[in-house]
Amino acid sequence: LPRRMGIILSWLTISLGLWVADKVLADFRIEGGASSYLLVGAVVGVLHFLLGWLLFGVLAIATLGIGYLLSFITRLVVTAIILKLADALSSRFTIRGFLPALWASALMALVSMGVDWIVR
Repeated sequence: LPRRMGIILSWLTISLGLWVADKVLADFRIEGGASSYLLVGAVVGVLHFLLGWLLFGVLAIATLGIGYLLSFITRLVVTAIILKLADALSSRFTIRGFLPALWASALMALVSMGVDWIVR
């Protein structure tokens, strides 16, 4: 995919993952319609781009390299932290606790995997 199309697809995938998490998890809420999912998806995407690598590195070092070896778990934790940060920045988005953020992170990973499978 061209770079610009890849960014748009990532944004839509994040937004779809947020929608799935909103429908499945009781302690995860996004108020409003499709525009709210797109807005929160953009916030999560930008935060992930700006801070995701840093949080991953910090967790990998803090766990003495185990976080790097188990990178799939570390990525779920990083995404959960990013979701909690987005929750703090957006009035339309509420997550009650870290565990729902972790479950949402896993659901978003599954959605992303499904979109990747369909697109490729």
